[in-house]
Amino acid sequence: MFQVNFVDVKAENAIFDGEGWDAVVVVTPDLDAIGFDEIGLLAKHGAHVDKRVGKSPTLLFAPGLAGGRLIIAPVTQVNDEYVDVRVYADAARAAIAIAKEAGAKRPLLYVVPSKDSRFSFAAEVAALACGQELWQTLELREATGLTPAFEAIGLLSLSTHNSNLLNALEAGRVLARDLCGTEPERMSAKAFADYCLQSLAGSVIKTAVVEDRDILERDYPLLSAVARSSFAVGRHQPRVVKLEYLPEGEVTRTFLFAGKGVIYDTGGADLKVGGSMAGMSRDKGGASAVAGLFKTLSMLKPKGIRVIAELGLVRNSIGSEAFVTDEIITSHAGVRVRIGNTDAEGRLVLADLLSHLRIKAVSAVKPEMFSVATLTGHVVRCYGSYPAAVENSVASAQQCAVTLQQQATQWGEPFEVSTLRPEDFAKIRDVSGAAEMLSSNNAPSSITARGHQYPAAFLLKASGLFDHGVTAPIPLAYMHLDIAGSATEGDPLYGKPTASPLVGLYQYLINR
Repeated sequence: MFQVNFVDVKAENAIFDGEGWDAVVVVTPDLDAIGFDEIGLLAKHGAHVDKRVGKSPTLLFAPGLAGGRLIIAPVTQVNDEYVDVRVYADAARAAIAIAKEAGAKRPLLYVVPSKDSRFSFAAEVAALACGQELWQTLELREATGLTPAFEAIGLLSLSTHNSNLLNALEAGRVLARDLCGTEPERMSAKAFADYCLQSLAGSVIKTAVVEDRDILERDYPLLSAVARSSFAVGRHQPRVVKLEYLPEGEVTRTFLFAGKGVIYDTGGADLKVGGSMAGMSRDKGGASAVAGLFKTLSMLKPKGIRVIAELGLVRNSIGSEAFVTDEIITSHAGVRVRIGNTDAEGRLVLADLLSHLRIKAVSAVKPEMFSVATLTGHVVRCYGSYPAAVENSVASAQQCAVTLQQQATQWGEPFEVSTLRPEDFAKIRDVSGAAEMLSSNNAPSSITARGHQYPAAFLLKASGLFDHGVTAPIPLAYMHLDIAGSATEGDPLYGKPTASPLVGLYQYLINR
């Protein structure tokens, strides 16, 4: 796979060209805190010569150090009580870009430890940020034969061994970025499914793909409605990918994920206009992140947790077979849904997936359910680049969203937590009385009050999860994760995929 190879380095003499390292990259909030005398002296001398040293990322000529290169990346704003560990990520990304431009092939990364609890995982977050900075698109790699910029990145640490964890997380993130960021013909539903299976081949992950139209229409009726106009084009036909990780030994918790994988979203009959269709090949970020999570699980094989996923891969095409507003379609859970807007297709895909997962959850050990999706523009209006967690009453009682928020923030993927209200359920009432519920209103979510909260109410009702509340015989905890603002960074249409919230979810799973 096209990824960074992290290597643990314990020997202090590595900074003097041990093991072939050819640059020393130091991420620090304070030149006086570096700890290695040789590096500290060079940095302070550099600061006398160049006032940028300690204020902005700077490359210094460093005779005697590995490769003769010393890159000092200052971490700014550490005294600002509102910042989080991402300030270390920003510094590391700037520094590793300099190392690449300088021609290094084996840089040695040293993150000066901090006693501030906000920065407990600063070294890990900084290292993963290097992976984010260095990733290149699958299309470019396949077209040009591009190879990774570095042979390896050394992680200089006096106490911890992080490379196995970081390499597994980064492998998952590479898979997620490749799936999310690749154009809709190269990463069609079939190609997406094939790419997942190839990446997980030979691993402990159990995989299956549903592609038969009769089975899809029978078992995933809402999903199949979204895909109706794409069935006629062989390469655009939908898929459901099923993944399962089963650990060795006893299972103490079960996590079940539904991932939205809309390969391309034209809006369907409610066609996206005014340039709004561009970038819609990124509407598969939820399924991509979940697939990447399984890659990480396949490498680390954590004990005690069983993880199950269904990824709904569809193209919301426009054509003579397209589903339209006002149709009434019965979901897998037996709920009659009136279509309010064909451009609110992601929740239809997720509802059927969640219904299947619900059936598995009722007999599972301590289950928690999730949907992960680039679902609404409203979440971007509310929270910018932050994902939102919207939980049901059972998850709220178990403090699921707050715990996820804490774990993810420590690892540089902060969440916002939203609350379901009675008004959210009122929005999905079908006033005609002909159907049991309405899928959405007919205005963009970005201008709809509570536009990212009420879809969670829809998902609860349409999937049958509403019947598993706190007073039910079998209560089921459920969180809807809307990652529309965090799935990519930079350019709003063609920015780099982030694999959010893979890292935060993994930490949640193993620490829950």
